[in-house]
Amino acid sequence: MKIAFCNEVYGNWPLEKQFEFTAACGYDGVELAPFSLDESWVGGAEKNADVRRITPKQRDEMARLAEKASIKLPGMHWLLAKTKGFFLTSPEADIRRNTTAYLNELITLCADLGGEYLVLGSPAQRYVLPNFSYNDALGWAADTLAGTLDNLKRNNIVLALEPLAASENNFLMNAAQALELIEKMGNPAPITIHLDCKAMAGGEDRPIPEVIRDPRFVPFEKTFHANDPNLRGPGFGDLDFGPIIAALRETGFDGWIGVEPFDYSVGVENLAQKSVAYLRSFE
Repeated sequence: MKIAFCNEVYGNWPLEKQFEFTAACGYDGVELAPFSLDESWVGGAEKNADVRRITPKQRDEMARLAEKASIKLPGMHWLLAKTKGFFLTSPEADIRRNTTAYLNELITLCADLGGEYLVLGSPAQRYVLPNFSYNDALGWAADTLAGTLDNLKRNNIVLALEPLAASENNFLMNAAQALELIEKMGNPAPITIHLDCKAMAGGEDRPIPEVIRDPRFVPFEKTFHANDPNLRGPGFGDLDFGPIIAALRETGFDGWIGVEPFDYSVGVENLAQKSVAYLRSFE
């Protein structure tokens, strides 16, 4: 298994320390949240975490630090979090164009760091607005994403749609809806489905392993997030990951598994260490 730890958990730790500690825990990679890449964004002094401010020199340094720690930077998530002016399902063409342009900047950043995927969650920047229909939002999302396809193909990166339960948003709430958007776009290869255990527990109407094995979704399953519905890491709650890992293995999944906890109350170091040890127990 290729396992990455989601780095926003570390808060204001310097990237060098993040990379070294993650590698020491036994992970293969660090999955980056763009808003974690500048100290002013992490500290809250600057509210607009625009990655266009990350210079080529800074990108080269991030890649160097990862190489020094023998850790990969395979992808990014929380793509639009803590930004301003971007919205996937906006009825306004200018906002959609700006969002497309920014997603292309993220694709370039991911490629500069040697990455392979982008996970599109960001529920605050995607939902069905009042007085519009779900189908309206679906069409606008397809329009926004269409302008990223050439860049994704050029850089060999996939953009993975992350279904999020109704408790978080009202758009792409399950894997079937993510597939609907992909089909509306004509099934372009760079657009995939990203399954997340916490989201599936709240958004799907059947057990997680059944969703993973669904033949409709299997061809699109390139990335995965492991977490518990209690918002902590895998192994910190009641969710049994044995059948989940078995289902991934049965479908031939060979992508990255990202550990993405949201509740850090048990301690960052504890979360990182025990989560990867638990997942490795199923190898």
